[in-house]
This record gives sequence, structure tokens and C-alpha cells, in this order.
Amino acid sequence: MAVPKYKTSKARAASRKAANMRLATPTLSVCGTCGNMVVPHRVCPKCGFYRGKQIIDQEKMA
Repeated sequence: MAVPKYKTSKARAASRKAANMRLATPTLSVCGTCGNMVVPHRVCPKCGFYRGKQIIDQEKMA
């Protein structure tokens, strides 16, 4: 079994942990109807369309 020869410093351990725990930015795509940036596979909050079909009526919501 491999055993470390020297103690790992706090800074080295923290930087290694921080590199794996960072949050990824969400992927955004353009809405085909209004051009708004939307998370993929979600209804557009601005126009209420998903894949070319109106899912949410925005006039009712307002």
C-alpha cells in the first residue's frame, strides 16, 4: 500500500478539494420563438413556448 512520504499541506489539500467542488455554469440555449436564453428542456419563462408549442399562456399568468 502506498504511504505518503511527507505531510500534505493545508493549502495543497484545500486547492485540490476546491478544484473538484466548483459549480459548473448552467448550459443555456436560445429559445426558438422569442430568442431568450433558456436552460435546455425547460419551458421559456418569457414566452411560455417549449419545442414550438405554447405550454403556458402568459396573458393568463399576468
